[in-house]
Amino acid sequence: MSKRTEKTIVDIAEELNLSVSTVSRALNDHPNISAKTKEKVKKMARKMGYRPNTMAAGLRNNKSKTIGLVVPRISMFFPATISTVIQNKLQEHGYNLLICQSNDSYEQEIALADTLYSARVDALAVSTTLYTTDFSHFDVFIENNIPLVFFDRVPKDYNVKVIKGDDYLGGLTVTKHLIERGCKDIVHISGPLTCNLYIERVAGYKSALQQHKIPFKKSRIFYHELTRENALQTCEKIFAQQPYPDGIFAANDTTAITILEYCRKIKLRVPEDIKIAGYSNDPRTEIITPSITSVDQYPALMGEKVAAALLELLQQSKPVQQKYNEEIIPIKLIARASTEGPVVKVRGKKK
Repeated sequence: MSKRTEKTIVDIAEELNLSVSTVSRALNDHPNISAKTKEKVKKMARKMGYRPNTMAAGLRNNKSKTIGLVVPRISMFFPATISTVIQNKLQEHGYNLLICQSNDSYEQEIALADTLYSARVDALAVSTTLYTTDFSHFDVFIENNIPLVFFDRVPKDYNVKVIKGDDYLGGLTVTKHLIERGCKDIVHISGPLTCNLYIERVAGYKSALQQHKIPFKKSRIFYHELTRENALQTCEKIFAQQPYPDGIFAANDTTAITILEYCRKIKLRVPEDIKIAGYSNDPRTEIITPSITSVDQYPALMGEKVAAALLELLQQSKPVQQKYNEEIIPIKLIARASTEGPVVKVRGKKK
C-alpha cells in the first residue's frame, strides 16, 4: 500500500488561490476573515482530508490543550462516571482529555506516566493501581511544574492535590448499620491493604466493632482483589462450616452481588438469615432482588472537584510549588432490602 500523503494548509491555499496566512486564519476563526471565506476554506479542508497538527501548534505555544487521565479500569461504574464528568467539564474550557487505563498494573502505570509526559500533556489526573506504594514515576510532573491531581486511590504525604472519599466513615457507617439491624457476627471482605481505600474502610469496620464491644476476629476478614471470581472463592470459605455469619460487609458492589447469588444458591435467605451490604452504589444494586444496601460515593461530585482542581492549577499565572492538599468527598449510606429489619438497641444506646 502506498503511504498516505498528508494535506497541508499550503495545499488548501493553492486549491483556493488564497494566501497561506489567510487559510491559517480562516481555520482558526480569526475575526478579520469573513464568514464566507471561513466557510469556503473549512469546506475545502474537509474535502481534502486536512488534519491540523495540534502537536506542532502545542510546541509553538508550549500548550497542548490536552490533559491526561489515568484510571485503573474504565469499565467500572465509579471511574467511568468520574471520567465522563471530568471530560465534559474540561471540554467546556477548551481542553481535550486523554484517558488511559492501567488495568491495575503498576508497571503499566509507570509506562503511562512516561507516555503522557512525552505527549506534553498540560496536566495529569490519576487514580492509582491497587498496588502503587512508590509514586516516584510522577516526580517528573512536579519537577516540571505540570499540574498533578490524585483522586479516589491516592498517595499519602506526597506533595500534590488529593481528592478522596471518606472511606473511614464509610466503613464505620456500614458496619454500624449492620450492628443496628441485629448483626453480631459480621464478615468484612476487603481489597488489598496496599490501597488507601481498603486501609480506611477496614479501620472503620474495626472501629464500629470496638464501639459496640463486638470482638474483632481475624477469621472474619478477607483481603483480595474484589472480583467475582475471588468473591466466589471467599464464599466457599465463609460457608464451609457453621455457624454462618449474620452479616457481610463487602468493600465493593460486585462482591456484594456475588455473595447474594451464592446465598440464594445455598438456600440462605437475605435479609432474614444474613444481611449483606456493599460499597459504591453501583446501579445494579438497586435493580437486583433483593436490592442491596450500599454506600454512595458521589462520583459526579468527585469528577467535578477533580476538573475544578486541574483548571485552578492550569489558570495560575506563575508556577506554584504544589503541596499536599486533601479534599474529602462525603459518603451516604443507601439502605435497601438486603439489610432490612428493625433497628435494635445496641448496648443500651438508643438508635
